[in-house]
This record gives sequence, C-alpha cells and structure tokens, in this order.
Amino acid sequence: MLRFDNYVRPVNTAEALEVLRYRRGAKVVGGGMWMRLSSRTVPCVVDLSDCGLGSIAETDDAFEIGAMASLRDLETHRALNEATGGILERAVRDIVGSQFRELATVGGSVYGRFGFSDVLCALLALDADVVLTGAGRMPLARFCEQGYEKDILERIVVAKRDYRAAYACVRRAATDLPTLNVAAAYWNGDWHVAVGARPARARLLLGSELGLFGPEPSAAKLLNAARVLRGLTFSSNMWGSERYRRHLAGALGIRAVCEAAGMPVPEACAPALAPADEEVSA
Repeated sequence: MLRFDNYVRPVNTAEALEVLRYRRGAKVVGGGMWMRLSSRTVPCVVDLSDCGLGSIAETDDAFEIGAMASLRDLETHRALNEATGGILERAVRDIVGSQFRELATVGGSVYGRFGFSDVLCALLALDADVVLTGAGRMPLARFCEQGYEKDILERIVVAKRDYRAAYACVRRAATDLPTLNVAAAYWNGDWHVAVGARPARARLLLGSELGLFGPEPSAAKLLNAARVLRGLTFSSNMWGSERYRRHLAGALGIRAVCEAAGMPVPEACAPALAPADEEVSA
C-alpha cells in the first residue's frame, strides 16, 4: 500500500517548488497512477491541483498544455489534435483505458521521462518546449537528456506549425505498455523522428541525421533512415528482446514517415518490413 506521512497542497508553483526542495523526501503527485502501484511510505507528497495547471490553452502561435491536464484532455482536444495531425490522440488512445487516462496527467508522463511513454515520444516529434518553475523554458528534447532535478513542470508548449505527423507502436496486447513506439513529423522543412520504449528514454533524430530530405522521401532514403534507427541502443525486457526492438525501429520508422508524408510504402522497402523471426522477449 502507498502511504503519505504529510500532504501539502500549495496554491502556486513557487510554493510547491519550495516544499519540494526543502521538505525532506517530498515528491510531487499528479494523478499518481504509477505511484499507487508501489508499496512504500512517502514522507511528504505535494499536490499541484490548486496551482492552475489543469487546462490546455490556445494562443496565437502555440498550445499550452498544463502539467495537470489529463491524458484524456490531450486525447479529446479537437483544436490541438487538428493542429498536430492527430498524433497526440493516436499516441494516447491505447494507454490502459479511458478511466486511467482521465486521471493520469501529461506532466507526470513528461517529467517522469519514462522510456515507455507514448506521450513523450509523440511530443518529441513536434516543436515542443517545457516550462519549469526553477529552470525556466527549454526544448523538450534537451529536457529529456537531462538528469532529474528538483523542479516543477508547469506546462508543455507546442508551437503551431504546418505539421504532417504520424505515430506507430507495437504492443503485445491491447492497452499494454508498448514494445516500441515511433513518432514522425515533418515541419519547417525537416523530418523529426522519435523512437521510444527502447526501453530507454525516447530519442529524437532529425532528418539530417537520418538522411531524410523533402516531404516525400524516396525508398533509398527510407531504407537509410531505417538503418540509422536500428543503430540506436536497444535492450531486452519482458515486453520484447533487443533484437526484436531493433527490427521494429526500422519497420515502424518507415511506416510512420510514409503515413506522415501521405504516401504508400514503396515496394523496395518491403524487405525491411518483413516480420522478424523473434517477436518475444529473450
């Protein structure tokens, strides 16, 4: 059973950050969906419910997603999904069930930087920044590479771009954690492809790193991109083997890019999509 010794509900993020930094053992709780699976006692829990972070707001040039907005909010926000090619709705719709998504927060998924996070993988392919109370604003990709510091994630800012985007993943069963996920988006004249559930944190690669150029890449460029994606670091766990994940990275990468580009998968890419002979964990 999960227990709390002390419960604090600050009215703003500055107060929350002070508690987090100076109260021994303090931890932030959003929906608390993964925390409640553990059996431990947390000395002090910080609830952000009164900090005004529970909405998704649209400005002239961006969408600002509050850290306490739920995954269900992300899934059902029509304007946000229309502006981002539907990639966020597709990324979250298979996460456990709708009741879970009503409680799980976007901030928990992003700040936790879980390797299996569908949300983080999808957001990485977009022009997204994070805004923290202490560290300020920074690109999401840089935030993903950093270590864990005591800070409060206030919101995620997704710039309005002419996105052409797609999300693909493989799960061993419906609503299970992904074995591997890939998000691809073309904006500002460049491709952005994120690979998650490796099972390490999602990794973002740009078109220049993948050899992907132009809105409709050729078969040769797609195969080269698949080769680069398979060169990332992978490992094994109960959801899939290192070898199977490596294969999926190339196959899902090709599929996601082609879907985002609005083009069929070239016949020359068929061998890269052929089922692997090992589809379970080692």
